Amino acid sequence: MARYKVIDTSPRFIAVDLQRQLVPGTFEHALDYLIDHELDLTGFDIRYGNDATGAAAYPPGLLLKVVLFAYSQGIVSSRGIERACREHVTFIALSGDSAPHFTTIAAFVSGLGDEVARLFAQILTLCDRQGLIGREMFAIDGVKLPSNASKAKSGTRADFQRQAERFERAAQTMLARHRQNDTRPVEPSLDEKAVRRVERLRRAAAELRHWLKRNPEDRKGSRGSIRKSNRTDPESAKMATSKGVIQGYTGVAAVDSAHQIIIEAQAHGTGSEHDLLLPVIAATAGNRTSQTLITADAGYHSKSNVEALAEQGTPALIADNGMRTRDERFKEQAKYKALPDPLYDKAHPKKAVRHFRPQDFDYDPESGICICPAGKKLYQNGSNCIHNGLIGNKFQGAQRDCLPCALRDQCLRTPEKTRTRQVMFFRGKVNPEDDHPVERMKRAIDSERGRELYGQRFATVEPVFGNLRHNKRLNRFTLRGRKKVDTQWKLYCLVHNIEKLAHHGFGQ
Repeated sequence: MARYKVIDTSPRFIAVDLQRQLVPGTFEHALDYLIDHELDLTGFDIRYGNDATGAAAYPPGLLLKVVLFAYSQGIVSSRGIERACREHVTFIALSGDSAPHFTTIAAFVSGLGDEVARLFAQILTLCDRQGLIGREMFAIDGVKLPSNASKAKSGTRADFQRQAERFERAAQTMLARHRQNDTRPVEPSLDEKAVRRVERLRRAAAELRHWLKRNPEDRKGSRGSIRKSNRTDPESAKMATSKGVIQGYTGVAAVDSAHQIIIEAQAHGTGSEHDLLLPVIAATAGNRTSQTLITADAGYHSKSNVEALAEQGTPALIADNGMRTRDERFKEQAKYKALPDPLYDKAHPKKAVRHFRPQDFDYDPESGICICPAGKKLYQNGSNCIHNGLIGNKFQGAQRDCLPCALRDQCLRTPEKTRTRQVMFFRGKVNPEDDHPVERMKRAIDSERGRELYGQRFATVEPVFGNLRHNKRLNRFTLRGRKKVDTQWKLYCLVHNIEKLAHHGFGQ
């Protein structure tokens, strides 16, 4: 019978050269070299006032190393990072076996503020020096992630007012029941759980009243609408995703097409993507040329955005909602459509009755003859009719044909009110030479070259989000407040860019 050596994995003391644990070519080696030799961290010095008195602080570079490496491994918790610094040899090598306390790590991350933007800019400079930024195309997109806030604590002031009143009524009802029991000949014992529940209801109502007092007005949307507030994280927002409604933030990234370097990263507490396009483009001004093409999906398309880009002279391909319907490559997209928007579709959708559409009529533009589905000829009552900026020919059925028609219910929406059917066939726009920026954008994106360039957008930005969400396990933001969430989003994007540097041999 074969004999094998006994493998003992019990704990033991081993002499380890910490520096040799950072193998050249790995992310941790590039991170260590980058922070020790390339980044300027003197901006952190003003955070400490211990030059004459007080205890010595952990070097910011050390904390940056362990935090960024932890994020690259999917470890977000400050307690988890502290534990890794005690038990994981790579963390021990990066931290010099110092094992900072989790409160130190948490305070460092949440207090980074503007320093993280300066670090991001320095990393971009290094990426550019290594030739990793092509500046040919920037693809902009966003990912919606849950925040460290309860979705149940979102609502308008009116919602919170009703909740407070309901809690107060419930507490009063329970107290009245207890008083009624006290008047009976045999006094029952007061249920301790019920007493605690009354206290909880009163405390919840008091918290709501206090929040309403501190926030006398509702949040306003971009068009004057009322936005729901969240009492846990007021700067977060309810957002509809393919997985349902979340309470969270949108992490936006502008990615260069050459090597998928993240040029700009921002986090916003809104699900309205078209409001975020121009601020992100403005932030990339220092890293793009006048020929850099900006691409984004239909969520960022709006008339004001397209007009602003045209006025600035910024080359862009922003898809509109009808782009895919005009592209024959997506002619069968209907069977792959996603579920209804969970934020607005509260009830089960009802199947609408299908009525005859213009394409169900037999129309010959050369002879000007139109035949309805019942086989009756319609008469033309307008050859240059204008509707929504389109010009076309209008036809109407005769009463002798429409009133007794057996297909009347399928042809008319309100057959009890409408006597005859009208149908219009469009020939094009009123002014074919319309030079509005929106129309120019449509023509550009519908061209063969435009479709080719826009097709590169998906392959540029989506793998970046796949790396952050799947490989780095970024499934939620753990901090509260837009500024802190923006810091955490930038840190993850820093990890992605440093990983790109490591893959291209930086620091070897």
